[in-house]
Amino acid sequence: MEILIAGIFSGFIGSLTGLGGGTVLTPLLTLFLGVPIYYATGASLISTIATSSGSASAYIKDKITNVRIGMGLEVATSGGAIVGSLSAAWVYSHGLAWVIYVVFGVVLLTSIVPTVQRGKYEIPKPRQPDWSTKLFKLHGKYYDAALGQEIEYWGVRWWLGEFIMFFAGVISGLLGIGSGALKVLGLDWAMNLPMKVSTTTSNFMIGVTAATGSSIYWYFGYIQPFIAAATAIGVLIGAFAGTKVLIKLTNRFIRWIFIAILNFLGVEMVLRGLSIARIIVLPLAYEYSASTALSIVLIAALLARYGRRR
Repeated sequence: MEILIAGIFSGFIGSLTGLGGGTVLTPLLTLFLGVPIYYATGASLISTIATSSGSASAYIKDKITNVRIGMGLEVATSGGAIVGSLSAAWVYSHGLAWVIYVVFGVVLLTSIVPTVQRGKYEIPKPRQPDWSTKLFKLHGKYYDAALGQEIEYWGVRWWLGEFIMFFAGVISGLLGIGSGALKVLGLDWAMNLPMKVSTTTSNFMIGVTAATGSSIYWYFGYIQPFIAAATAIGVLIGAFAGTKVLIKLTNRFIRWIFIAILNFLGVEMVLRGLSIARIIVLPLAYEYSASTALSIVLIAALLARYGRRR
């Protein structure tokens, strides 16, 4: 039941922010429920497929997801997932699981920086179309229920988006997540798409990335069927609920939810990895307290610096 509830919460947050359930689920399973990280990452890959299946269809129906852009970027992210999954197998076989914790936390924390800089804006400032905008037809429009108007947009810097997507695929395979944080980063920051388009298109993409990595995880025995099944059911329920909520929220509010979650999970994963490696050893209660305190301080600083609306 605890695993099911963790899955529901992860699916809801993953659907709402475009992170994919695995980004939230892996820390929940390892930090709070004591699941070994190799089983947690395997289960989160399966749950990420469920998140994508549960939310992507609803977002496509609402005409927010840009399928053309998502399909064009999947080649890079799927290739990266193969590289990352094979790297994870080597890391676990050599007893270096603590490295996964630290890398996971650092990835989450560093992805905050470019995202928070755009937190002042409801709709991104338009950039001048470049050669890739016309060549790959990086444009679209959707109706924003929160703003009560139709939003038209176009993407830029396709090459930078592809590079970030390959790296996102590597991280997805290595950490057992859909790597939605980096996908949203690539779509939102690199390609200058609205946050709702970024999160929904990320949800569409993460399932394919996770499916690529999960086949390798299954081969190496890192997927425990009972845990994977419970989390997948929970994540699917949460993902459906998230799709109903997202369309009623503003882009700016979604972005700050995204930032707050990444902040806490990133700090906690780094501290847990250092604790496993015996570099910094803290009792569990102090570890959680330190993570919460550091996260509050960081969020307060970010809100003071970037929180003003434009």
